[in-house]
Amino acid sequence: MEPRPTLTLMVGLPGSGKTTLAKRLEQETGAVRFTPDEWHLFLFGDDFHHPEEHALHDDRHSRVEALQWELGKKLLEKGVSVILDYGFWAREEREEKYREAQALGAGFQIRYTCAPLEELCRRLEDRGREGREDVFSTITREDVESRAALFQPPDREELEGKYPE
Repeated sequence: MEPRPTLTLMVGLPGSGKTTLAKRLEQETGAVRFTPDEWHLFLFGDDFHHPEEHALHDDRHSRVEALQWELGKKLLEKGVSVILDYGFWAREEREEKYREAQALGAGFQIRYTCAPLEELCRRLEDRGREGREDVFSTITREDVESRAALFQPPDREELEGKYPE
């Protein structure tokens, strides 16, 4: 019997190491990794830091994620594991993906990356100095603090893949 595919959710704030870990998991497991920021930058450039385009950025980003998830579901149905590198800040988002993975007959896991606020800010500042071409290279301390206030870290039960039936 072939092992069933797994849906892996990368959970954490910007700069916490999600994409670095997701890339490693992709190499180790052969799963297909979906990182919306990479697609978004390729298709639209960095429209995150232009206030007049913020609503457009959010719409584009949501559409990229929706397209990636449609492809991800098809891959899971075909027996291919998938890594969604979205951040998944809200428990309800994570639970929704858990239920969808179950419906597809796929396994499910959360990989949570975290770091103290000062470390997140340091990493993002380093990205800015390195001249990386990514949205996170220009995120400010205020951006990180506002996101941290919205973030719902997974609890032990969630990390063990236990959601109420």
